[in-house]
Amino acid sequence: MPQTVDFATVSTAGVESSPVAPALAGLRANEARYFKNKYDHVFTVDPADEARSTVEWVSRILEDERGIVISSRPLEATAFQVEDLRIAYVFYESGLSINVMYSIDDSGKRAVGFKLSDGMEIPEELSAFKFARQKSKLAGTIRGSYFVIKNQY
Repeated sequence: MPQTVDFATVSTAGVESSPVAPALAGLRANEARYFKNKYDHVFTVDPADEARSTVEWVSRILEDERGIVISSRPLEATAFQVEDLRIAYVFYESGLSINVMYSIDDSGKRAVGFKLSDGMEIPEELSAFKFARQKSKLAGTIRGSYFVIKNQY
C-alpha cells in the first residue's frame, strides 16, 4: 500500500535501515513538497519490492545510457505522471535518490537526476559526475547531478 510522504512532519518510516535515514527522509520530503507546490501532486512511495517495475525501469535506463549499476539496495520507489511528464523515483539505502523525468512528448526533456543525502559519500558508480550543492530546510545540504537521456524507454 502506498505511503503518503508528509513534508510537514518528516518521518523515517520506510527508510529506517539507511545509515543517513533522517537526511534521506528529509530529501524524500523535499521532493514531496516540490511536487505538491508545483503540480498539486500528492507524493506517495511504495516499498521497492512492491514497485519492482519502477526500480527495473530506472535501473535499465542507468545501465543502457551510462553503464551504471547502483550497488545500494533500493528501499522505496514511486512512479507517476504530472502534465506531460512521466516521473519515477527510487530511494536507496545508501541515502541516494534517483529520479527520471521523461517527457511523453518526443521533443520534450528527458533526464536522470541524482541526489545525495546529507552525510553520504559519493558512490563509486557515480564518481564521474560533478555534484552541485543546494540547501534545504527539510534535508540539509543536498548534492545533485544529472544526465540527459538519449534513447527511448
